[in-house]
Amino acid sequence: MSAQPHPAIPTAIWHDVQSRLDRIRAAHDVRLLLAVESGSRAWGFPSPDSDYDIRFVYVRSRDWYLQLRPGRDVIETAIEDDIDLNGWDIRKALGLLLKSNAVIGEWIASPIRYRMPHPIVDRLELLAKAVMDPRGQAHHYASVARNAADRWLDGDGPVPVKKYFYALRPALAIRCLRLQPSAPPPMHLNALITAARLPDAIVTDIAQLVEAKSRAKEAAETMRIARLDTLICDELAQIQAIPAGNGVRREDMAEADNIFLELVKT
Repeated sequence: MSAQPHPAIPTAIWHDVQSRLDRIRAAHDVRLLLAVESGSRAWGFPSPDSDYDIRFVYVRSRDWYLQLRPGRDVIETAIEDDIDLNGWDIRKALGLLLKSNAVIGEWIASPIRYRMPHPIVDRLELLAKAVMDPRGQAHHYASVARNAADRWLDGDGPVPVKKYFYALRPALAIRCLRLQPSAPPPMHLNALITAARLPDAIVTDIAQLVEAKSRAKEAAETMRIARLDTLICDELAQIQAIPAGNGVRREDMAEADNIFLELVKT
């Protein structure tokens, strides 16, 4: 069932996405469990020309999982009209969730939902929290931040606003994990800023950067902000201060199996 249109998504795009999801469901004979926005629009800092990054989780019929030769566990579509639409099979999603994968956790937490989530998504969220590995997630965010920084963090020249945010947001996630390792970092920037307990001056810097990105194209550059550069560097250096998780318990694995079997049997 489609969700109510979200104010962050233009009406025409919303209906286009609904049509594409319906075509995927029919063409691949799948049930959609979750369909969300996963990129800068869900993070709270889109540019005027940002893509729509739609991600979904699906389940196939029981017989598909009983084939001798496993099929592909992803559904991918070409980017068309700025709509990037891809999804994961529930078995793949569960496997990554048990590894405390931050990406599937963000999909579950996305504030922009194109479809009403299947009731079992609540159990996925609880399972994700039960198996959460704070340090493992911090390493993920550090990798994202370093890839986004890609040499500019050591210099002093202007940097694309998009790359600034793609380094800043993971750094804030690491800070949240350091301050509260038992909770996954919020997905939306405003909630992330609150959870990160930032000084007022840095909050102001980020607000100005958000305003600049809302008016500029993805490739637009901005001057460096020393306080933000320092924050990014400091948080990337503190990953070892974040505790590691306790691993996957027998009951967690049993719950993952139960979720999968319940979905496939019905």
